[in-house]
Amino acid sequence: MSNAHSAGVRSGLLLLLLPLQAASVAGLGLLVTGPLAGRWPLSVEDGVNRALADRRETLVTAVSAGMSRLAATESIVTLTLVAVLALLLAPGVPQVRRWRNAVFLAGSVAAQSAVFLLVTVVVGRARPDVPHLDAAPPTSSFPSGHVGAATALFGGLAVLAAGRLSGARRALVVGLLLLVPTAVAVSRVYRGMHHPSDVVVGLLNGGCTLLVMAYALFWSTPGTRASTGLPAPRTRPDDTGAAHTATRIPTAAPAAPAGPGRTVVVRHPHGCDDGTAARVRALLRGHGCTDQVWTSTTAEEPAGALAARVAETDTALVVVCGGDGTVRACADVLSGGGIPLAIIPCGTGNLLARNLRLPADPDTALREALAGTTVGIDLGRIHGDGLAPTRFTVMAGAGFDAVMVRDASARLKRRLGWAAYVLSALRHLGDPRMRLSVRLDGGAPLERRARMVVVGNVGSLQGGLPLLPDARPDSGRLEVALLDPRGVAGWLAAARHLLTRPATRASGPRLTGGQERRAARGALEYFSAERIDLRFARPQPREIDGDAFAAGTRLTAEVEPGALRVCLPVRGPAEQVAAAGPVRAADGAEEPGGARVTARPPARTGRPDGVR
Repeated sequence: MSNAHSAGVRSGLLLLLLPLQAASVAGLGLLVTGPLAGRWPLSVEDGVNRALADRRETLVTAVSAGMSRLAATESIVTLTLVAVLALLLAPGVPQVRRWRNAVFLAGSVAAQSAVFLLVTVVVGRARPDVPHLDAAPPTSSFPSGHVGAATALFGGLAVLAAGRLSGARRALVVGLLLLVPTAVAVSRVYRGMHHPSDVVVGLLNGGCTLLVMAYALFWSTPGTRASTGLPAPRTRPDDTGAAHTATRIPTAAPAAPAGPGRTVVVRHPHGCDDGTAARVRALLRGHGCTDQVWTSTTAEEPAGALAARVAETDTALVVVCGGDGTVRACADVLSGGGIPLAIIPCGTGNLLARNLRLPADPDTALREALAGTTVGIDLGRIHGDGLAPTRFTVMAGAGFDAVMVRDASARLKRRLGWAAYVLSALRHLGDPRMRLSVRLDGGAPLERRARMVVVGNVGSLQGGLPLLPDARPDSGRLEVALLDPRGVAGWLAAARHLLTRPATRASGPRLTGGQERRAARGALEYFSAERIDLRFARPQPREIDGDAFAAGTRLTAEVEPGALRVCLPVRGPAEQVAAAGPVRAADGAEEPGGARVTARPPARTGRPDGVR
C-alpha cells in the first residue's frame, strides 16, 4: 500500500520472487540438460569449448586466471565485506541510506548464491570435456556460480554508482564495473570450466537477483526514488556564463492559503487506503484546511466529482491522492484556472511526482507541499480519431509503450508496481514496427518507421531513466522521442544510452522546432515543438499518462504553457536543479534574475472534457 508500513510489507513480499527465480532457473537447466540438449545453439557448445582449448595462449591464460580468481568464493566474500564496510562508513550519506545500500549489496550476493545452490541440487550437468585450468568444484556446471556472484557484486556496485555519480564519470565507472562479470564469463568458458549456456544463465541469475533486490529496497520504498526535473527556483548560468542566485516563488502565492476557502480532496479508492486518507485529513486540518470535501474516483469519473465541487463554491486548494491517471484527470479540470493542486503520490508509476521531485511518502509529500510554494507547469492537450480532447501531465504515446500499458496485468500492478509493465514489455519486444509521419509546428511531414513514439511534458521514467533528457515541465514546449531499435544490438544500444545518460541536460544546445537529434546508433530520435501531429499508416494502440486508449491513426498534441498551478516543496540551494530553462511563477510576475515569466491562460469553463 502507500504508507511506510505497507511499503515495507510490499518489499518483503517482493523478495518472494527469489524462490520463483530459483524455480525458473532450475526449469531452464532441466530443459538445457534434457529436451534441448541436442538442439542449436546448445548442440555447438562442445565445439566452442574445444576450439578455445586448442587456441590457449600464455597471456590470455594468465588474464583469465586472474578473472577466475576474482570471482572465486573467497574473493567474492572478502570484496563484499570490504564494500559493505565502505558503504556503512561513507561520509556525507544519511545513516538510513548507508544501511540500505549495504543491505542491498550484501543481500544481492547472498540471494544469488542461495538461488545458485538450490539450482545445483536439481540440475546436474557435467563440466565440458576439455582440459580444465582450474580445480573443478563438486557442484553442477549449470549455472556458473562464479559469473552469478560477479554479476551480483559488481553489478550491485554499478547500481549504487549510477545513483551517486553523473555524466562521463558515471558512464566510465558503471561501464567498467559491468565489464567484470562479462570478463569472468568469457574466462570461465576459456578455462574449460563451463559451457557457454552456463555463464549466460549465470549472468541472468545475477541480474534478476539485482532487479528484485533493487525494487524491494529502493524503488518500492518511500523516499528512495530517483528524482529529476523540478520546475522550481534554481541556480543556473545565464548567456554570459555568470550565475544567477537561487530565486524563490513570490510569497504572494503560498501553496495552500490558510484563510477561507474549501479544500477538495480527490481520492483514488485503491491507491489511497483508509489509513492514508485519515492522515491526509489530519494534516490538512492542522494546516487550517477545516472545510474539506472528499470525492472518490471511478472508472466513469477519473477525477471524481471535482468539476462539480469546484463550481459549487470558492475553492482554495485541490488535493489529489492517486497515480498519474488521477492527476491527469484533475489537471484536465483545473487547467487554466487559479486553483493550486497538491499531489500525493499513491499510484503505480507516480511519474509526475518523481519528475517534480516530490517525496515518495504520501504524508511527507503533503506536508512539504502545504509548507511550500506554487509553480506554474505546462500541460499537453491531445486529441485524435476516436479520442476526445483531453490533457496530459507526463507523456502520451503510441506503439510499443501503449501496448505495454494496455496488456499489463492489473493484479501484477497491485503486487509489483511498475515492474508489471516490464513483464508486459517483454511480451512485445518482437512486435512489428509501425509507419508514421511526424509534423512539427505545422512543418513538412517527416516519414519514419518506429516501434513507439512518445510525446512528453517531462522526461524521466521509473528509476530515473531519461527517455526525454530535454523535457522540462515549464519549458513551453513538448519533446518527442521515436524508439526504433534494430535487433538485439539496437535494443542494447538504446538501453546503454538511457542507462548512462544524465537525467537532465544541464548544458549544451537544446532542440528547437524542426530540429532533430539521433542517439544510440539511430535507435532513438528526438524532436521538440509546441505542436506535434502524428499520423499512422495503421491503427496503433495509444496511451496517455499510463492509461490505455483505443487504437487510432491520428494524434495531435500541443503545449499549454503554465496552465496548471502545482504546490511544490521549498528547496534549499543544495537541492536546486542545474538544468537550464525558465521558471514560471504562479502570479505572472517577473522573476528576479531575468527569468521569463508567463501569465496564466484564461480561466476554464469548468468542463472536464478538455474543451475550453
